[in-house]
Amino acid sequence: MVTADSPPLLDVRGLGIFFRTAAGEVQATRDVSFRLEAGERLGIVGESGCGKTVTGLSILGLLPRAQSRVVGAVHFEGRDLLSLSPRALRGVRGREISMIFQEPMSALDPVFTVGEQIAETLRVHRRMGRKEARERAVEALAQVGIPLPSRRVDEYPHQLSGGMRQRAMIAIALSCEPRILIADEPTTALDVTIQAQIIDLLVDLSARTGTALIFITHDLGVIAETCTRMLTMYAGEVVEDAPVDSALERPRHPYTSGLLRSIPRLSARKSLLPSIPGRVPSPADMPAGCRFRPRCAHGVAACAATQALLDVSDARRARCIRQAELDLPGAIA
Repeated sequence: MVTADSPPLLDVRGLGIFFRTAAGEVQATRDVSFRLEAGERLGIVGESGCGKTVTGLSILGLLPRAQSRVVGAVHFEGRDLLSLSPRALRGVRGREISMIFQEPMSALDPVFTVGEQIAETLRVHRRMGRKEARERAVEALAQVGIPLPSRRVDEYPHQLSGGMRQRAMIAIALSCEPRILIADEPTTALDVTIQAQIIDLLVDLSARTGTALIFITHDLGVIAETCTRMLTMYAGEVVEDAPVDSALERPRHPYTSGLLRSIPRLSARKSLLPSIPGRVPSPADMPAGCRFRPRCAHGVAACAATQALLDVSDARRARCIRQAELDLPGAIA
């Protein structure tokens, strides 16, 4: 039973990711902090380049060690994943925390059948024999809704449709019944019908198995339908952390409000679609103070100082010094 004093399943504190480039070291994320409870579904949103995917990859130690450096702490059930050896981390990756990658055609190995790729995970982490692993692979494909799983298990990725490949990726990720599933744009390049099926599948599996879900996406509609809490990232920082309904109805950071106002909706003909002016700053040239300040219509002199992630209430935080005084429009405004 989870209580107010219970430690979270995942506790990310002050996560900072640095990449080594020819021009020197560049910081991709700064002070990324959030908590994930067992069975919770957390959505991470933001523009391309804001740090969503690298945050997910860093949790599992999947960033190239020679070209990157990660600071902070990622506590999972009492262990700091960032301090584990590569061998110890391999015991967590795929077994206790799994990830669905963005593009299944490049994530799946084209020279092995789908069944072999699922079975490999089971043999490594569950010490199963080949026969038992194959049987479980068929069951895993059936669980994610792939028709004729006993036949599909012997097919190669190129023989499957885009939706089936994505389901196969989900089957691999869920084969060891992980405590946490990180889904990085799992509906990218899929038609809307298949998108809806994948979303329903993830929500159903999370509800049935108690698997916590981190859903990385650009699609705020998907977040509204799938998640219970929303994390908004901008220029490598978390700028708002709130329950989904609260964030959609009354955002407390101007960037979250700008994203919500940019969603197309039914309106008068020839009306203008609101947009956020300017561009996301380069990681090598971040503005001082609030990183959203050059694009924000609500900026004041105090925004030139470094902004902390302030507690708005027990359940939400915002990185804006004016969050208490601004009345920002949301998705239903």
